Amino acid sequence: MGDEPIKTVLARISATVGQWGRETTLEQMRQGFADLVSGGRRPPFRPADADGIPAAWFGEGDGVVLYCHGGGYQMGSIASHGPLMADIAEAADMRVLGFDYRLAPEHRHPAALDDAIRVYRWLLDGGIRPERLAIGGDSAGAGLALATVLRARAESLPLPSAIVLLSPWVDMEARGHSYETRAALDPLTQRDKVLMMVRAYLGRDGDPAHPWASPVNGDLSDLPPILIHVGDHETVLGDTELLAARARAAGTEVETVVWPGMIHHFQVFPELAESRASLAQIGAYLRDRIG
Repeated sequence: MGDEPIKTVLARISATVGQWGRETTLEQMRQGFADLVSGGRRPPFRPADADGIPAAWFGEGDGVVLYCHGGGYQMGSIASHGPLMADIAEAADMRVLGFDYRLAPEHRHPAALDDAIRVYRWLLDGGIRPERLAIGGDSAGAGLALATVLRARAESLPLPSAIVLLSPWVDMEARGHSYETRAALDPLTQRDKVLMMVRAYLGRDGDPAHPWASPVNGDLSDLPPILIHVGDHETVLGDTELLAARARAAGTEVETVVWPGMIHHFQVFPELAESRASLAQIGAYLRDRIG
């Protein structure tokens, strides 16, 4: 099969994103993104009310993963990322809780983080023990997951036992050299588009260097162990490199897996063998840490 599966995925992305122009509404982009990421799959789930925030459980098991979906803080939902959450639940043999945090530009920072910490508290208050709890996310959701851990620590809450990040976007200053070196390879996350998402999320007066917006700038000491899976063709690869270097320098355990030839949050495309292998590794990591 060679590289045919990734070519097919790239064609699907191009067919969706290539239609977006100045006349495309945000709702149209959100729907197109949801269709692209979900692949039309509708896995079973159990709806939940997480202290007033719409949420959904995927899978079964004693361990719990709180999952923050990606989408640049402007797109994404339980519906778009439900298939990915269901895949993680199956791979890890545990429950995954997804939730619909408020999106920008209607709700700017720190609305998403406020919602995430509220759901995190809800899990703890509901009796989920920290040693049986992990947190994760993809892209912007990975940044939100890490920021949630930093805020939980600031609020003296117990921390989860593992952090799993897929294609993390954790630096809103967009400093990574990979924005240039991977620009021709990444169909989704070019620097100019990333900076537009930053403005939509933070507003004109927001501080992109603040650790709750760019958690790579936070105090990364004494955090739970972190697993990062990222594609070598991603412009945000530099975010992973910076995060891993800073976390290790702070004494936090970090395991990084860079997947050759893979694009941003490739795990949402189950037709890729690399996606299935990545999810299997993530599942094994979660079982080892909290299962």
